[in-house]
Amino acid sequence: MKTKYHSPFLVTAILLVATLSSAQHKFVNTPPDVSPMPMKPEMTEIWEPQVQVVTPAKVLGNAPSDAIILFDGKNLDQWVSQKEKSKAAPWKIINNDYMEVVPSSGGIQTKMSFGDCQLHLEWSAPDEVLDGGQARGNSGVFFQNRYELQILDSYNNRTYANGQAGSIYKDHPPLVNAVKTPLEWNSYDVVYTAPRFKSDGKIDAPARITVFLNGVLVQNNATINGLTLYIGLHNYASAHGEDVISLQDHDSKNQFRNIWVRRL
Repeated sequence: MKTKYHSPFLVTAILLVATLSSAQHKFVNTPPDVSPMPMKPEMTEIWEPQVQVVTPAKVLGNAPSDAIILFDGKNLDQWVSQKEKSKAAPWKIINNDYMEVVPSSGGIQTKMSFGDCQLHLEWSAPDEVLDGGQARGNSGVFFQNRYELQILDSYNNRTYANGQAGSIYKDHPPLVNAVKTPLEWNSYDVVYTAPRFKSDGKIDAPARITVFLNGVLVQNNATINGLTLYIGLHNYASAHGEDVISLQDHDSKNQFRNIWVRRL
């Protein structure tokens, strides 16, 4: 009598089907003792991955352990000239403490590129008040070299609302005016979310920004409507990735110190 040969793969497949069929049958016909099942504390606990430890600064406003220091008063090594990117940043360092715009020298930009980030920056308008409106202590910080958070001496200085300090320039006015006097330092603490683009280059999710000016909320997860333009409606003309953070030269001797950033 001949013995039938069965392929080991066939046998394995048959056993797997039988096991699945049995498990399904058991599941369908064996409901839990209590339905719905009672919740247990461990059902809503997330254990992995563990949360990264970041050491905060001892002084509020100083950089935490995972921050990238962009300027601490010592040098401008993290910056280059916007006019000639192969050259060093042309602004002055004063007393190993802060840097000052050299009017008409051009803006400066970081050597590194960033997308989503947390930025801390301290700034002051010129001590001597010479002009008014947009000519008074004007500068700006540009995220991804495109979207401007306005810097302006807005202390007792009337201008258009979406052009004063704390505004997303020519886009959103600040919620309030929290600017200090020209003899004092102001601080920006920013959470910036970069725009997302579709594969065809069209906008998928616009950039968003939250800004605290001197500890006061002035932009609350605001939608940035596109490239900062002086004339015309803002728009997302083309897709882009990470890019530099830049500071504007607007022919005013604004001052900057304690600049750091965290990638998000």
